[in-house]
Amino acid sequence: MTTTLPAVHNTERQWLLIDAEGQILGRLAARIAQILRGKHKPTYTPFLDVGDFVVVINAEKIAVTGKKRAQKLYQRYSGYPGGHRTQTLDQVLQTHPERAIQRAVKGMMPDGPLARRMLGKLKIFSGPNHPYAAQQPQPYRLADTKAHAN
Repeated sequence: MTTTLPAVHNTERQWLLIDAEGQILGRLAARIAQILRGKHKPTYTPFLDVGDFVVVINAEKIAVTGKKRAQKLYQRYSGYPGGHRTQTLDQVLQTHPERAIQRAVKGMMPDGPLARRMLGKLKIFSGPNHPYAAQQPQPYRLADTKAHAN
């Protein structure tokens, strides 16, 4: 028997629309990473990009459990003296809510050029509107991961 590899240039890519309202951040990010990698398809191959496009709307309405809004920290460093910046999840959600989902999904992807290319298929918007209506994204319902707390 021989192993057949999917032809990446012939791969049918769907556009999926995910509403993040009330979804728990980590569970949402894990499912998005799975879709971007193509693990939900029978043609999944670890070293090929066979995943689908994902459009996420209502990013500002995600939910987190516990005290993560105040305690979860996002840190960055410019490389210069005094260039260390820290923000809480609540501050990030107020200024750029799409960055919280972007960072969570990126952390669940493997490192390397293939994952960076897969992350290019992720489109996140803070409101209910998006410019990808022409691609006719199909609504994707996540398995009941609605937040019970917060």
